Amino acid sequence: MSRLGIRPVRIPQGVKVNVSPTLVSVEGPKGKLQQSYDPTVEIAVKDGAVHVTRKSDSKQAKSFHGLYRQLVNNMVIGVSEGFKKALLVNGVGYRAEVQGKLLVLSLGYSTDFAVAIPDGVSVVTEANNQKIVVSGYDRWLVGKFASEVRSLRLPEPYKGKGIRYEDETIRKKVGKTGVK
Repeated sequence: MSRLGIRPVRIPQGVKVNVSPTLVSVEGPKGKLQQSYDPTVEIAVKDGAVHVTRKSDSKQAKSFHGLYRQLVNNMVIGVSEGFKKALLVNGVGYRAEVQGKLLVLSLGYSTDFAVAIPDGVSVVTEANNQKIVVSGYDRWLVGKFASEVRSLRLPEPYKGKGIRYEDETIRKKVGKTGVK
């Protein structure tokens, strides 16, 4: 049995979960999300919780059991609380600012980057334009946008300049010593 798949997903107040034969939709105060699922698993709403069970013991059904339980859990958390990812901009002259639906990044190149902020994601800059907070109700979209922003200037291992996640640690390398 899947250790994660057998746990029921509690539905908080103000969140509605609708299950059709191939689609789960979750609606809450922050938004609405939908997810299609494979017919090898069965999703049901009972007693204020979502239960995911598998129809057979095939390898594919076992794989999907925990996956769809976690996807439904992320949808429920997203529409009720939301997700947040913080990025730190580190470097001399590096900064980030939000201008309407664009995130403008100055990262030491000859021109600035302007990244379009997708719908369902909000971006705020803090700490003297050195911290970017990406938040939204869709976990996948928040993570994807944060990784795209990070990929514009990856942190380098000698001085630590670049964009990194707030909880990420960069292992610094020792530079050349110059001893003859």
